[in-house]
Amino acid sequence: MADPHRLNPPSPSGISPATAHHTARLQAIGRAATVALYDELALYPKPGLVSFIDTGSHADMDAGTFLRSLFALRHYFVRVTEAGALRRPFAALEQLGLAAEARMLQATGGVNTHRGAIFNLGMLCAAAGRLHAEGTAPTPARLRAALRDGWGEALRRRCDHSGASNGQRAARQLGLRSAGDEAARGMPVLFEVAVPALQAARAAGLAPRDARLQTFFHTMAVLDDTNLAHRGGLAGLRDAQRLARDYLADGGVCQPGAIERAEAIHRHFVTRRLSPGGSADLLAAAGWVLRVSVGMGVREAP
Repeated sequence: MADPHRLNPPSPSGISPATAHHTARLQAIGRAATVALYDELALYPKPGLVSFIDTGSHADMDAGTFLRSLFALRHYFVRVTEAGALRRPFAALEQLGLAAEARMLQATGGVNTHRGAIFNLGMLCAAAGRLHAEGTAPTPARLRAALRDGWGEALRRRCDHSGASNGQRAARQLGLRSAGDEAARGMPVLFEVAVPALQAARAAGLAPRDARLQTFFHTMAVLDDTNLAHRGGLAGLRDAQRLARDYLADGGVCQPGAIERAEAIHRHFVTRRLSPGGSADLLAAAGWVLRVSVGMGVREAP
């Protein structure tokens, strides 16, 4: 039998090239989550949400708050990817997420900027880590399967015993699906709506900003966004979904005056204090899915 050290000799540091490649790939998967969240922050207009232009419907946070949060979370996404590669149980992933949330709140002075992303993108990073450890390419379908196969049952149990957050309470009271419910079902809105919308927009040759905006409206049109429901009740959620559907029906970002119309919807949301944070989380997740699927391309310009 051939000596494995001769086939794959260690580097001067004692780490084999295969191990170094494995580690680098896991780190790239985690870092891609931070980049995807930055791209979501940079998008404008983005009805009701914080960007580099304004603070949307929020008086307690701005773009600087989000950047401090991203800096605090950058190692978390790598660690949860590594945990996924080691097939850690959901309880271990949850502990990483809770620690990340504590760092986020410390960095932002107690402001919740990325709680949803810590959960959604954290679970997706773990799924990608699991696939990489298996030597399997992280296509959207395989990512979804890895999420369900690895932690689906634990996520379903979590849904049965959750209800502490504003979004979870709104979901229970109004008969909506929370982010936890979505995850337990394999994130259907992400994989059946947001990712295909972003793929179609890119295939149509839309600029990166327009592709993300189109994806955002597709997501908002169908998602039970509990952030909207918490702030505006069921009427606020349905109003936002209707506006998104009408925007898409009239041509989306390809209609005349598309950006001006999106800005008008943004102003309407600000007036009503509506904030579709769940849709923003899935927009970032869709960008991350496509980035890891195609091999970690260079970040698109806002």
